[in-house]
Amino acid sequence: MHLTRRFAAAAFSLTVLLSAAPSVRAATEKPFTQAAFEASQKAGNPILVHIWASWCPTCAAQAPILSEIEADPAYRHLVVYTVDFDKQKDAVKAFGARMQSTLIVYHGTVEKGRSAGDTHAASIKALVAKANR
Repeated sequence: MHLTRRFAAAAFSLTVLLSAAPSVRAATEKPFTQAAFEASQKAGNPILVHIWASWCPTCAAQAPILSEIEADPAYRHLVVYTVDFDKQKDAVKAFGARMQSTLIVYHGTVEKGRSAGDTHAASIKALVAKANR
């Protein structure tokens, strides 16, 4: 009985400590603006541009994969810009995107790769990894 109380107290203390720890989100996600994007490029940051639409089932399938990548500490310097396919037509055109669910990675000003319509975790992770190089 005494051991059970001790275990319960330790488990409670651990729960309190873990819940008090700040939530760590490795990547920084921002809505796209040309000025912010150019500043990230100039700073030499790894960048992911995600062109999406709220009605897009492919974008919805990409979302949990991208969330997992963004939570990975290996991508703590990654800046993710979301571009609304329907509302930011100028940006979509400037990126040369033909469809929503387009992912484009940069390291600074250099485009390292892109994909459209991909919902496979391994290939999306491989694409985003190119931004860190």
